[in-house]
Amino acid sequence: MSRDAFYLSIKSDSISVVGYPFLLQYPNKGSVKDLIFDRQSFLGANSQFLFENIKVGIIGYGGGGSHIGQQLAHLGVKNITIFDYDKMEDTNLNRLVGGVYTDIKKAMFKIDIAKRVIKKIFPKAELTLIAKKWQQAPEELQTCDIIFGSVDSYTERQQLEAELRRFLIPLIDIGMDVHHSGGYSMSGQIILSMPGMPCMSCYGFLTEEKLAKEAAKYGNVGGRPQVVWPNGVLASTAVGVFVDLVTGWTGNSDGVYLSYDGNSGKITNHIRKEFAPEKCCHFPIENVGKPNYTKI
Repeated sequence: MSRDAFYLSIKSDSISVVGYPFLLQYPNKGSVKDLIFDRQSFLGANSQFLFENIKVGIIGYGGGGSHIGQQLAHLGVKNITIFDYDKMEDTNLNRLVGGVYTDIKKAMFKIDIAKRVIKKIFPKAELTLIAKKWQQAPEELQTCDIIFGSVDSYTERQQLEAELRRFLIPLIDIGMDVHHSGGYSMSGQIILSMPGMPCMSCYGFLTEEKLAKEAAKYGNVGGRPQVVWPNGVLASTAVGVFVDLVTGWTGNSDGVYLSYDGNSGKITNHIRKEFAPEKCCHFPIENVGKPNYTKI
């Protein structure tokens, strides 16, 4: 990827060059060594230091987000912010990792289930748990270095991507659906929306037609068929993208738009990736930062 596709992001405690891979510096932090993570040292001598210091957000702690939270804990990712205002219901039990039957009776918040799971795996984890929509606490969103999006609607994806592009924050989006037309077919996607690189509109995943069709239903898409294993496949693949983005261990520098065929179990590059522009034209660099308002 050309060098002009990289952007510098400076926070109070970190400096990052936003690109694939990420280049992260924490000037005031020392290195760490923990034998718990010795078997993943092939990811790079500095990998555990990066996992301990990077700030990761998860939007939606359901079938996909709960897999992601669990796996980030196993990796040793220390700073995790989770947005989800829902409580555990009986229809969640078939796919929410860490959720148990008694959580339904207690109407337990999903973020509290997240805390229980993550802290048992990695007690040093520092969690910011927000029982609100991310739009109600955007300042917490903006402190993150990378966001996992596990949201249900096209509109929500569009809003989240636009917000993160303003603050030079990469978004790893996952989603799946089950369709019925004579038989059932299961499909899903993993998309990396990286500032300077193609966005979800560039890839043709977000279109005016899809947004209009969804708006005609007033954003209510109803209860979609969901099961645990495809969510796990997509979440695991998304975590793999995150690890590569942070450590650069594979040497990849390309965009990510992966298609999942749940019936065959195959994950492949989506055909639309071949036709995506090299640079994004939907989010120009001059729009970075908080929006300005003109009094009329």
